[in-house]
Amino acid sequence: MTTMDTSEFIDRLNEDLASEYQSIVQYTQHSATIKGAEYRSIVEELGNHLGQELEHAKTLARQIDFLGGTPTVVVPAVPDTPDGAAALRTDLELEERQLQRYRERVGEATELGLPDVAEALRPLLQQTQDHVSDLRDALGD
Repeated sequence: MTTMDTSEFIDRLNEDLASEYQSIVQYTQHSATIKGAEYRSIVEELGNHLGQELEHAKTLARQIDFLGGTPTVVVPAVPDTPDGAAALRTDLELEERQLQRYRERVGEATELGLPDVAEALRPLLQQTQDHVSDLRDALGD
């Protein structure tokens, strides 16, 4: 792996932040529009995920600022989903990408000699693992 600098790391954190914004919008929409008794418990769980995604965004913004960057305000497009199962599958795919990104980010922070940043990102990694597990369970994966 090539050595990155803090500026490139900030850019990656901003990509992560944009992804969290997408999660916030997506979970807001899905928790309001997914219907059916079979989805009742997961819709409640999406509400919990939504609050955690907001905390993730705040953590990332603080770390970006701490490192001298400016937190992004870009929100990626949220895909349209035709039904509850498709919405949950879209949520799972986004969470799986975020999980991989957080694994990378913790390692990169450590390599850059930023142990405090790595430590701040670890709860995001753990909660994202939980989100992946919850969504896989809901989808029967």
